[in-house]
Amino acid sequence: MTDTNSNSYLRRLGIWDGAAIVVGGVIGGGIFRTPATVAERTASGLPLLALWAIGGLLTLTGVLCYAELGARRPQAGGIYIYLREAFGPLPAFLFGWTMALINYPGSVAAVATTFADYACRAAGLPGLWVKPFAVGAIAFIVGVNFFGIRAGAWMQNLFTVLKLAAITMLIVVGLAMAHGHLGSVAEVDVAHPVPPGAWIGALLPVLFAYGGFHYLNDMAGEVRDPQRTLPRALALGMTGVVLCYLLVNVAYLVGLGHAGLASSIAPAADVMSRVFGSHGAMIMAIGIACSTFGYCSIAIAGGARVLQTMGADRMFFRAVGQIDSRYRAPQIALAVLGVWAIVLTLSGSFNQLLDYTTVGEWLGHAFGIATLFWYRRHFADQPLPYRVPLYPLLPLVFVCTVSCVIVATAINTPGDAGMSLVIIACGIPVYALWRRSEKRRTST
Repeated sequence: MTDTNSNSYLRRLGIWDGAAIVVGGVIGGGIFRTPATVAERTASGLPLLALWAIGGLLTLTGVLCYAELGARRPQAGGIYIYLREAFGPLPAFLFGWTMALINYPGSVAAVATTFADYACRAAGLPGLWVKPFAVGAIAFIVGVNFFGIRAGAWMQNLFTVLKLAAITMLIVVGLAMAHGHLGSVAEVDVAHPVPPGAWIGALLPVLFAYGGFHYLNDMAGEVRDPQRTLPRALALGMTGVVLCYLLVNVAYLVGLGHAGLASSIAPAADVMSRVFGSHGAMIMAIGIACSTFGYCSIAIAGGARVLQTMGADRMFFRAVGQIDSRYRAPQIALAVLGVWAIVLTLSGSFNQLLDYTTVGEWLGHAFGIATLFWYRRHFADQPLPYRVPLYPLLPLVFVCTVSCVIVATAINTPGDAGMSLVIIACGIPVYALWRRSEKRRTST
């Protein structure tokens, strides 16, 4: 889409804006809690760090693939666009049905509630303020994004800086507690025996903590010089995330020890409180609040653009497909997504929805990367400044690994995996009815 069309997006995002979106979309609240789960399923710090390194390398593999896809189709919609072109409208609709209508608003509701919880702790407010704070945060983010991607980018850049400041403080404090005893990372936790093969289960939360790198592709229609900017922003942002995650886990290990990390409910707050007492826990609560708020901003902006693209394709209500001619923002899509996220926040049903749609989300990633084979075959001569290296090895590694993750998730939680497939399957009759109604509408 061009910038001269009043019903199109403006390309206003540069490389640093894009990198901030990648960092903000991946680093939410997971790194402040997930490492304790990984520690429960490992015997010492070395395999724990190895899992985070493996997860980072696998995610970087996916990022390299998404970089080429974004360069090939630099427009809003991300995976939805790739699936529509490569596999047809039905798979694209099922992805949008699962993500834009359930997973995106569900994740916003869940993370906004986490933000409100930590914000209330930092402010010393009682728990009854959590839901009003969460609803207010969603409404505020939607309102800011009404004024276009530039306003949203300013807010996102600010909270990315704040979350990185909190993570940097956590890393410095944790390493300072080591007093030169980094060798303790390799100590085996004899009191915490781990059965063989437990590392497979430990890899699952690691990969989920690295999720969210696709949001920049959802907003590719607003990236300047996208064929060059997208690959650089994705690589820069994701490399920064991997380094942060590895250093944070080192800080946890030297600050709490492997056994302490495995038994901790809030490892980041525990590390900070050991040095600064209750003030340290409050500082980290503020940092986590900033981190989760920034994630909500990106999820709302990215999800709305998927929803808008579906509306423009007449896969959803046509009004949702409109773009405001003044601010070049998908205001109706933003409002729809925000209202639905608020409903889920007030109902408290988002956690179950997220559990049900996890498999669907990763299936979307696997099929999204698989479209790269289709593009390489049908557009082999398309000139591009970037192509994924080691093709076809890297996309094959990503697709196979994600498939294994999905299988392992289905084995561990068959009920959630089954419900995820049911939700996806329910989109098939909805798609058929919607297409039939569209044909009637156009024929009259």
